[in-house]
Amino acid sequence: MAESTYKFLLVSFVLTFLLLGCVMEEKENPKVYDTNEYVFDLDKIIKRGKLVVLAENSSSSYFEYREKEMGFEYEILKEFTKELGIELEVKVIDNLDHVIDEVKNGDGDVIACNLTVTADRKKIINFSRPLMSIPQVLVQRNAKSDSLGTTLFVTDASQLAKKNVNVWKESSYYDRLKNLQEEIGDTIYIRKENGIIGTEELIEMVSEGMIDYTVVEQNVAQINARFFDNLDVSVPLSAKQKIAFGMRMSSPLLKARMDNWLDGFTKTPVYKYIYHKYFELGQMGYRDEDQTEVTSTKNYSKGKLEVYEQFFRDAGTKHNVDWRWLAALSFQESRLNPNAVSFGGAYSMMQFMPEIGPTYGVYHDSPPEVQINGGAKKISHDFKIWKKTIKDDLNCMKFTLASYNCGQGHVYDAQRLATKYGKDPKIWDNNVEDMILRLSKKEFYGDEVVRHGAMRGTITYKYVREIYARYLEYKVLYK
Repeated sequence: MAESTYKFLLVSFVLTFLLLGCVMEEKENPKVYDTNEYVFDLDKIIKRGKLVVLAENSSSSYFEYREKEMGFEYEILKEFTKELGIELEVKVIDNLDHVIDEVKNGDGDVIACNLTVTADRKKIINFSRPLMSIPQVLVQRNAKSDSLGTTLFVTDASQLAKKNVNVWKESSYYDRLKNLQEEIGDTIYIRKENGIIGTEELIEMVSEGMIDYTVVEQNVAQINARFFDNLDVSVPLSAKQKIAFGMRMSSPLLKARMDNWLDGFTKTPVYKYIYHKYFELGQMGYRDEDQTEVTSTKNYSKGKLEVYEQFFRDAGTKHNVDWRWLAALSFQESRLNPNAVSFGGAYSMMQFMPEIGPTYGVYHDSPPEVQINGGAKKISHDFKIWKKTIKDDLNCMKFTLASYNCGQGHVYDAQRLATKYGKDPKIWDNNVEDMILRLSKKEFYGDEVVRHGAMRGTITYKYVREIYARYLEYKVLYK
């Protein structure tokens, strides 16, 4: 009897221990941040003459496009530093896991990473006045585009049960998914990614079928959905959450000044234009015509090459460029729409950035003939630059088109990567274009030979190929 009781107690003890062990394994270890904080407030920042910002390489934070520094948060902070009379220095962070420690240690003064305000984060850093309040949304392939057949299209959060969702492990997305499991009463297989893989890289992985789902803020999702037309970002997963800049608790003067400035700035036309440019305008000319915004009442015919054919021919002759290249590029950029205005403020049939257009005589109100001539002048200029090192004309034109799309800096980065990985830096097809594709991956845009950060490689890759295919069609149709 005693022996039976002893065995029963022993088995009970072992089972209890194992159950407790399972529970302990499920428990998350909380993130531990450095409690020591660098003291460097507004007075010292102004004396130094610059505000140092820790930014993520993303469309909402900071990026380079056509030789211009851009990003929603970047442009806001640029205006703030103008107000202070100091410079803005951007440090692109390599790993999001460390960004809070980096600002606390004095590596930067402000975090600009589309940072969600959470109770846990408010215990260790200060937040500015919110820039916006938005929900988190699910990023998935849309029902029509999921030819891989690897996922079931989700229309409601409860349908995420037993599905794999990849998110940054230190993010508010991860916390939201854990809470969502409790709400739906089922398990979501949360795949934790470290901060080396950026949010937009995860979005691209969804588009490419490498993963099925991720979660991001609605503003980031909407920007990226313009570039990947097989994505759906319509399913909300949270209530609205505040997005703000982060800074040290030992910088109360910086916080007070920024909050006071933001309170007024967010009511100005400048802020409204910045917001409009990033979150309301269409994509950069790679989608259907209805994605562009017509800002003029002028009744130009759109999509009909014959209307502008003579302008293209004249500009091509003047600048020694085959006019069919110009027409194919214009179709790709704007669908031959002289009134097109797209993401980032690019305008005209040739989609000039606001800082570049005037250099080639093209302004927002320029007529189509002037727009086309300006585009031909730029293509001719860029072609001559590439011709110094790329001797074959067709190959040289592909480099020219790529740099027109993403900027010469990114193409030079791709050439340096091509050299490093044993490819030919002077051949576009299957060589430099392969490296362009990789520049959307942090593993590659973080390489020491890369000087201009991340870019949407798939966009430029398709851009060059589609323009070349259209050029070949035009060669058959137009002599």
